[in-house]
Amino acid sequence: MTTATDDELWSAIGDPTRRRLLDLLLESPARTATALSDRLPVTRQAVSKHLGVLDRVGLVEATEVGREKRYRVDQAQLERAAAQLQAAGEAWDARLRRIKKIAEAIERQP
Repeated sequence: MTTATDDELWSAIGDPTRRRLLDLLLESPARTATALSDRLPVTRQAVSKHLGVLDRVGLVEATEVGREKRYRVDQAQLERAAAQLQAAGEAWDARLRRIKKIAEAIERQP
């Protein structure tokens, strides 16, 4: 994944409605935009736009069944996103440990 793709991915995940869509699709895969909109306080058209964003970054895949599109989470892409988030969290934990050590050393100085 490139940095540009990562930025798009995290921008997509940053929206609370899109995160809720991912949660709903993880609970029950292969839902339509209409079925998803029934569970959210937004219109079906808004859900479709959010799903389009998630599709562009690879977090969901659409399968056409008759006249409907059914969406499901792309597990591999979601796992990549989770791994990136974990790595970022570990990097920040390491930075905070270093800051704490520096602060403790400064406190010990007479």
